[in-house]
Amino acid sequence: MYICIMKKLIERKEYLDKLFAYKGKDLIKVVTGLRRSGKSTLFEIFREKLLLSGINSNQIQFYNFELPENFLNKTWDSIYFEIKNKLQSGQTNYIFLDEVQNIKMFEKLVDGLYATKNVDVYMTGSNANLLSGELATLLSGRHIEISILPFSFKEYLEFREIDISNKYLNYEALFFDFVNETSLPKGVDLRSEGYDKIYEYLYALYQTIIEKDITQRHKIYDKRAFNNLVKFLAGNIGSPVSPNSISKALKADHQKIHHKTIENYIEYLVNSFVFYKVNRFDIKGKKQLATKEKYYIVDVGLLNVLLGRDRTADKGHILENIVYLELLRRGYKIWTGRLRQAEIDFTVKNHSGEIEYYQVAWNIVNSDTENREFYPLESLKDNYPKFLLTTDSFTQNRNGIIHKNVFEWLLE
Repeated sequence: MYICIMKKLIERKEYLDKLFAYKGKDLIKVVTGLRRSGKSTLFEIFREKLLLSGINSNQIQFYNFELPENFLNKTWDSIYFEIKNKLQSGQTNYIFLDEVQNIKMFEKLVDGLYATKNVDVYMTGSNANLLSGELATLLSGRHIEISILPFSFKEYLEFREIDISNKYLNYEALFFDFVNETSLPKGVDLRSEGYDKIYEYLYALYQTIIEKDITQRHKIYDKRAFNNLVKFLAGNIGSPVSPNSISKALKADHQKIHHKTIENYIEYLVNSFVFYKVNRFDIKGKKQLATKEKYYIVDVGLLNVLLGRDRTADKGHILENIVYLELLRRGYKIWTGRLRQAEIDFTVKNHSGEIEYYQVAWNIVNSDTENREFYPLESLKDNYPKFLLTTDSFTQNRNGIIHKNVFEWLLE
């Protein structure tokens, strides 16, 4: 995929490759992710690639349902017949439905198109509920989901035209730019206009998500309570929390929110891809635990909007958040690992179904820090790969644990 911003082309090959891998297959391709993370642009570039491959333009129909003219005063069936009347007989027709959840009873539109001969359906949505309820029943076993994230650290450097082969680069300074500004494509484009423009963009985007995707949709009237919950999660990224512990913490700060309400609010935020939830896994007992999950934010630049520039999350948790997003981007299944006397930041299953362990720390400043960070991994008595990721320039493996510079790992 290429994102075209100010005449720059940034390749996001992994997403484009997935679309081509499933092109023409009897599956609905569903691209999900945060607003403005690049879903629409992915479709635009994929459409251009189809044209370059020899497919005629009349075989492609593209509908952006964020534009009122495409859905106001229209029903799902009127849109269905509008699309069907343009289909080319005897040829594969590629139908793109952008933000299709804006159509009332869109499930019937999607199912009708899927059942139509010679139709290859692609759709996007900014809410995980897109794949729940009636649509989940309709699409059971008949869809593939591609979850898109904002720019990785590598993509961010590529956009800035920084030569990552230069071994003398100050990666730490570039990383601070990355986490203190934004990883969202349009926001990165605004960096030449100054941080104020980035902040305005992030603030407007956040307000749109909160108002349009959450408070209006779920009829949340106590916006103060909801905003307090969002700020609490933002200030505690990477820390184990539960609805009960959050309720108690907010109550101590004279903010009363019932734990069941908190549970619902968190679900709305996760479904809108603002936060990602990581469950705990009992490594010894080999089972997933139902309490004390961790939450990570989709773009750490949003912390400036939620908490101000004096962000309460420390740089170690910021780094942990970035590592989590990179593991997610690489397609791993992720848990937080629990041992009797220690916690492993990330226990993952890779593409081969094999276990890997990751511990993240900003740096190792002395022997006490070194022992503290190596100890949880050393406590594991299996033979699965174990990694310690830090910003240290000089790394040293210990007892089979691979110590890596995190910037080099992010650029792999």
